[in-house]
Amino acid sequence: MSSSSDHTTSTKYSDSRDVPTPSLACHDPSNPLIPGSPKTALSSTLETGASLSQDFAPLKSICGHLNAFHVYASDPTRVVEANHYCAHLTEDVRQCILYDSPDPGARILGIEYMITPKLYEALPQEERRYWHTHVFEVKSGMLIMPKPTGLMPQVAWEKAERTEMEQVITLYGKIYHLWQVDRGDKLPLGEPQLMTSFTEESQFPDMEKVLDERDKRFPGADWRAKRESRKDIEVPVLHPDADWTWKKDKQQQ
Repeated sequence: MSSSSDHTTSTKYSDSRDVPTPSLACHDPSNPLIPGSPKTALSSTLETGASLSQDFAPLKSICGHLNAFHVYASDPTRVVEANHYCAHLTEDVRQCILYDSPDPGARILGIEYMITPKLYEALPQEERRYWHTHVFEVKSGMLIMPKPTGLMPQVAWEKAERTEMEQVITLYGKIYHLWQVDRGDKLPLGEPQLMTSFTEESQFPDMEKVLDERDKRFPGADWRAKRESRKDIEVPVLHPDADWTWKKDKQQQ
């Protein structure tokens, strides 16, 4: 599934974090990139009270953190890093909140839904073209499950990540971003943007550099080692209607 030449040049990449540094964000959940006055003591008190008295049940169902890169379906040269915080609604449906970083004060970029092949294949053809595969994300080592700080041994975490990758590689995803942080928007502006994923390395000219920089921010992450260790993960049969961003130009020729 190769892309046209328009998709392989002038890639514009953003990890959405020009400033502040991650260490500053960890100490202060406010984000200088976002307009508005600093939170008052009253707001902080109300937040603390709410956190102690309310039950945030939907958020408690989140059971996984994944990190990968998305591209705009309308402009695949624009690349955005996304941290996925995902919950399993059923064995066939997952939903993820996407953030621009894993730090306090991170901005919500958008949402991603993931479904199994049996649900995907039942969709109308036009709908199927909004969805993408995860094979390249998994096999390239781009998709990672960042290891949490703590005492879990690296070997045990890698085994858990491997199990997750064996599941995700079979799923189809549908992504919409609401906040175009890569172009410097201070607030979510305009229409939601359909996003997609890469299907081969030629679509992402700066991939090695970008992934090396990403891995430095996540202890234990090594996309090259993951690529090697995932070579034996079985590749599913992919539906021809998925990953339409990379196919539509060829279909029109």
